Amino acid sequence: MRILALETTETPGSVAVLEKDRVLGELFLPTTRRTTEALHPAIQELLQTVGWKPRDVQLVATCVGPGSFTGLRLGVTTAKSFAYCTGAEVQGLDTLEVIAAQVPETAATQVIWAVVDALRGDVVAGAFRREASGVLVPVEAAKLVPFSRWIAGLKDDSFITGPALERYERPPELRSRVVPKEFWAPRAATVGRLAWEHYRAGRRDDLWTLVPRYARLSYAEEKFGPLPGSSAYGASSQA
Repeated sequence: MRILALETTETPGSVAVLEKDRVLGELFLPTTRRTTEALHPAIQELLQTVGWKPRDVQLVATCVGPGSFTGLRLGVTTAKSFAYCTGAEVQGLDTLEVIAAQVPETAATQVIWAVVDALRGDVVAGAFRREASGVLVPVEAAKLVPFSRWIAGLKDDSFITGPALERYERPPELRSRVVPKEFWAPRAATVGRLAWEHYRAGRRDDLWTLVPRYARLSYAEEKFGPLPGSSAYGASSQA
């Protein structure tokens, strides 16, 4: 199966092409240009590099959240538009699962917490464990929570990773359990590999119902109520 994978929830974003779980190429979007300007040229360049035409792509995969409003809208809209125009299938990946999947196997038997920034002092955090087969399974559902509360409640046997660690200060005693920084940000190559795992296991997503899942509702939705089809982890809890 030929897969086009997109990751636009973080800066820089990235694009990858894969044959099943084999990465044929990956490009990181330039930070000197807005993601909206850089994404489509990067897709075109990468397809040309591997000699694919758009209709050669059979599955388009992208993160559906949590993540930034703009980044998620861009990634999901691009994936759905590309799939619609080419006849490819589409699949949405949980950003936290993608981040957890990048943790080195030295932490494979431990609980892995992945966290992304939700602003206002909050993060969206979810916990996973890798089974002997290599498959990640969630052990605690993702939740929107103040970073201070989440970090204070961590158990001693867990590892932590994710781009939110760039923003918030961590207690010194946690340093030994923080995954190396190069694994914090989600990558398109990982999106593609996970998409293949899910597809091979029988998962199919619907082009028309695939939507982003935001860290929180927008300010207008929090004030006046959510729009139809909105999906978010909920309102912030007070510390």
